[in-house]
Amino acid sequence: MSSINHPSFGTIAPDRVIVFDTTLRDGEQSPGFSMNLEEKLRMAEALEDLGVDVIEAGFAIASPGDFEAVRAIAEKIQGAVVCSLARAARNDILAAAEALKPAKRKRIHTFISTSPLHMKYKLQLEPHQVLERVTESVTLARNHADDVEWSAEDGSRTEPDFLCRCVEAAIKAGATTINIPDTVGYAVPEEFGAIFTMLRERVPGADRVIFSAHCHNDLGLAVANTLAAIRAGVRQVECTINGIGERAGNAALEEIVMALKTRPQVFGVDTGVVTRNIVRTSKLLSTITGFDVQPNKAIVGRNAFAHESGIHQDGMLKHAGTYEIMTPESVGWAKSSLVLGKHSGRAAFRDKLRQLGYGDIGENALNDAFQRFKKLADAKKVVFDEDIIALVDDEVVRAHDHIRFVSLEVWAGSKGPQRAVLELDIDGETKRAEATGDGPVDATFKAIRALFPHEAELKLFQVHAVTEGTDAQAKVTVRLEEKGKLVDGQGADTDTLVASARAYIHALNKLMVKRLRTAPEPEVTDAAARVVVV
Repeated sequence: MSSINHPSFGTIAPDRVIVFDTTLRDGEQSPGFSMNLEEKLRMAEALEDLGVDVIEAGFAIASPGDFEAVRAIAEKIQGAVVCSLARAARNDILAAAEALKPAKRKRIHTFISTSPLHMKYKLQLEPHQVLERVTESVTLARNHADDVEWSAEDGSRTEPDFLCRCVEAAIKAGATTINIPDTVGYAVPEEFGAIFTMLRERVPGADRVIFSAHCHNDLGLAVANTLAAIRAGVRQVECTINGIGERAGNAALEEIVMALKTRPQVFGVDTGVVTRNIVRTSKLLSTITGFDVQPNKAIVGRNAFAHESGIHQDGMLKHAGTYEIMTPESVGWAKSSLVLGKHSGRAAFRDKLRQLGYGDIGENALNDAFQRFKKLADAKKVVFDEDIIALVDDEVVRAHDHIRFVSLEVWAGSKGPQRAVLELDIDGETKRAEATGDGPVDATFKAIRALFPHEAELKLFQVHAVTEGTDAQAKVTVRLEEKGKLVDGQGADTDTLVASARAYIHALNKLMVKRLRTAPEPEVTDAAARVVVV
């Protein structure tokens, strides 16, 4: 391969892979993974610190909230390219262009389905009509941005000859990146890599564009397919933190990046990702969305570097390389350590936050987090990094919530009745309620419902310890469902009941974000503008 000149990146060396993160767009389409504007901005900043090259900020025409999120991220981000998705429809592309106006570096990402199944049943268009829309949409997008990406939705199930014709049309119309998504996770590595080999050999102008892979994980092959595409000449990968996304999720950024870094002799390419920020970014996303990664998740799961087998432990003691192909520190894991206590001051606390990757979190958030830290230090004998992360995320990530926890008193025990007295701050006004229930958790949740009436049903209540010991903080996950909308909330505290209240309140705040969203409004004259999957 030779170098490629790109409007956003200049000369791209053949051993450089562009990382396109779609956590804020495709990832957020997952049931329950809603984020408010402040959370999206914080996540976007974390992605920029991580070193991703392109941040797909959202789907601008989907709703006023999505439009505002894309615009706010475009204003905030200075280094990475900010991208908005748009269907092959005039209004979509114009909305994306308008939302991206403040961006220092911007990209419009437009797409249309190309597989026989999608063209017939989803678009209800003939192949020649789809081909016309490819040219029309890319031409319009190019009039508003030098950097244009075109995607063939359901590309892995598209007939090869027709796919070549569509890609050729997109390149002629001015696309600078060509993305072939495995939209439904149907491909296997050998055939997915072969698609790109075919396109690079057959399509005129293929040597002037960047090819991109966007893989879903329905068969558990998203990362494998992405790596096969890289070996076939793809130089952009589309992925999400923790592999979140619709259905079984997307290719996981952390797995792709570390595979390339760990096996340079196999792939011969690298990314610009700052790998030591991977775990921090993963934990931030988990806190924002309320979804933890499974313990055995590669790279970012809490057991990813744990060794329990006696044989493994013996090998590790003799040489770490016997059972570790990368160091925990290389991706941001650090051993828990007692570095702060009840006598520690604000300066030491702020310094620890910087070590943990928070940077400047603002004075108000710092003050709130420091006060909670002091209470925690009084309650616990040992304060671990994980404890600090849990309480700071509770304050920083949720600093703009409409409903905030103030206080909770509970009367519990075997004699009953169990009773809870709760105070909440709702849009700046402190409100108090008392309730009884079948146990202290039930009483607490009934008090929340009294202060903030809602019809959501509790679908999950889960508790686990942040660290070891009877004085460990409890981390509670609550899942609510309202009219088919699912949200997860999390809360942490040394008092399990307080953590439960915080988790429920977090879920309610996320539900409010869901309520504000409206469905996309396709152009009535545009059959191509119906469903967003990609």
